[in-house]
Amino acid sequence: MSENRTAENVYLSIVIPAYNEEKRISTTLKRIRDFLATQPYSAEIILVDDGSTDKTIQVATALNIESLKIVKNERNLGKGAATRNGILSARGELILFSDADLSTPIEEVNKLIQAINEGYDVAIGSRALPESEIIIHQPFYRETMGRVFNLFVRMLVLKGIKDSQCGFKLFRAEVAKKVFAEQQLSGFAFDVEILLLARRAGYRIKEVPVKWINSPASRVSPTRDAIKMFTDLIKLRRLYKKRY
Repeated sequence: MSENRTAENVYLSIVIPAYNEEKRISTTLKRIRDFLATQPYSAEIILVDDGSTDKTIQVATALNIESLKIVKNERNLGKGAATRNGILSARGELILFSDADLSTPIEEVNKLIQAINEGYDVAIGSRALPESEIIIHQPFYRETMGRVFNLFVRMLVLKGIKDSQCGFKLFRAEVAKKVFAEQQLSGFAFDVEILLLARRAGYRIKEVPVKWINSPASRVSPTRDAIKMFTDLIKLRRLYKKRY
């Protein structure tokens, strides 16, 4: 683990789970750094390297970003586990987790912050609302799979959330620490479990329309990961019994 942070209070923590992201992590971290430089609040960036076998850590470290903290998993544990490790080490009053490809531009975080300021405990980026702006679409088969998965999410475990899988979610710190500490899934369906845990605890969740740009280098397998995600839904149904 390497760490460069000032002692000031942190308003926003940005957690980025990453696995073999040496080709795009530099662009991502620079974009976040440049955005944060224009904001009135203090922030930290937490990059969680999930057992990468490439030069993700070396590339990130070479940027010398003062607010960057790198957390390293010694082996690949899964996106859910990597995100949890980052969340639990965050210091911010608000904690965002974002996909490493920035499919949702980092500038959209201020829309989520506004929702928190309105009294919500969790604000999640959504590609499925009328006001959402999809700038570059996924291939048709991926969009169809996403819609079907979200339909099953609503049918089996989590009512009322149109897009549980957008990798751009903001939490009040105390909420994030509580629900991620209780999280049991480590794979891609962990988003559903986190929202389910938040709802069970009585926290207010706001779905916020965001801009979204498909990344052609997605690491989600249309067969292997899809099967695992549906299996995880059944597991969640058994774990928590009641649909929320």
